[in-house]
Amino acid sequence: MELTWFGHSAFQIQTEAATLLLDPFISGNPKAEGVIDAGQLEPDVILLTHAHGDHWGDTADLVERTGALVVADYEVTEYVKRTCSHENVFGMNTGGSTDFEWGRLTMTHALHSSSFPDGTYGGVAHGFILESGGKTLYAMGDTSPFSEMSWLGQDFRIDATLIPVGDCFTMGPVSSIRAAGLVRAGMYIPVHYDTFPSIEVDIKGWAQMMADADHKTRIMTPGETLVL
Repeated sequence: MELTWFGHSAFQIQTEAATLLLDPFISGNPKAEGVIDAGQLEPDVILLTHAHGDHWGDTADLVERTGALVVADYEVTEYVKRTCSHENVFGMNTGGSTDFEWGRLTMTHALHSSSFPDGTYGGVAHGFILESGGKTLYAMGDTSPFSEMSWLGQDFRIDATLIPVGDCFTMGPVSSIRAAGLVRAGMYIPVHYDTFPSIEVDIKGWAQMMADADHKTRIMTPGETLVL
């Protein structure tokens, strides 16, 4: 499994069978400028944790151009069908798992709100656990810690977790340490930070706090690819 970060929470996930895009906020993402243009992306699958504009991003244009499968909660997939005239969707909800040819996907709880840029209700926010090619990735989505994260740490052998650390709209650096202690992943990759002034943090200070708590981290730069 290969992970390429485009800043904020946007990732390309390359598996043996498919190219996935997670929360494809490219246009208007200052961290993606000069790194990638949405028109260069050719996803087979788009995974959406929730409907906010900094996660929904370029979804409408991408599905029109590529026909990609959209996997998200039911309210989001119904919105895609209604507003994009795109039928290639797969709706899920909290706690459900589904096997695809490119891996097994579990939709997890996330403590956050969800609405589209036009104000339409987007259901509730989620995260994803992707099992593919012998590796397990946990994309927390926008959330703060919740006690059931410990169950995920027990039920899955998580190789890497995409963990929001920017504070204000999600957990911040200190509370993310609590979340890491519950999940017990092999590695933590910080996301959802420094994109805008309200979520600027001392990311090196965060990494040191995580190291002091015996958690391994990997700070990625936009455009960088990591092989799990």
